[in-house]
Amino acid sequence: MRVGIGYDAHAFAAERKLILGGVLIRDHDGLAGHSDADVIVHAIADALLGAAGLGDLGDFFPADEKWKDASGFDLLKEVAALLSQDGWVVGNIDATVIAEAPRLAPHRDQMRANIATALSLGREDVSIKATTTDGVGFVGRGEGMAAVAVASLRRARS
Repeated sequence: MRVGIGYDAHAFAAERKLILGGVLIRDHDGLAGHSDADVIVHAIADALLGAAGLGDLGDFFPADEKWKDASGFDLLKEVAALLSQDGWVVGNIDATVIAEAPRLAPHRDQMRANIATALSLGREDVSIKATTTDGVGFVGRGEGMAAVAVASLRRARS
């Protein structure tokens, strides 16, 4: 078994839609980024790549026109295909979103379902949590949000 950790952070951008875990969160500023800036999915993808020893998102999805405004789920599906080609099976995902707002509880089940589907996992294999920084740092000042994820992999059985 292998374990990887991923992290992503973005500033808020009023002109963008907020997409987290593949869910459109209405009535809140989006996140600035080259792709859709889905911090949850980006952190998960980085955790998966790290667990497999394959590098990070920037190695596979550089900030060029091909990936401009790309869906985090397109990136996640590409990562899942890379893992499969390399003989890995995802065990579980545990992700935490760090933000003062918006409240994510109403959206967590759909996020879990989206991520589980993209990675061919059961919903019970995907955990999404949220926390605040109690006013500390860029997240606490309401300037953006971050996410951290842990992923486990195992070798596929022959």
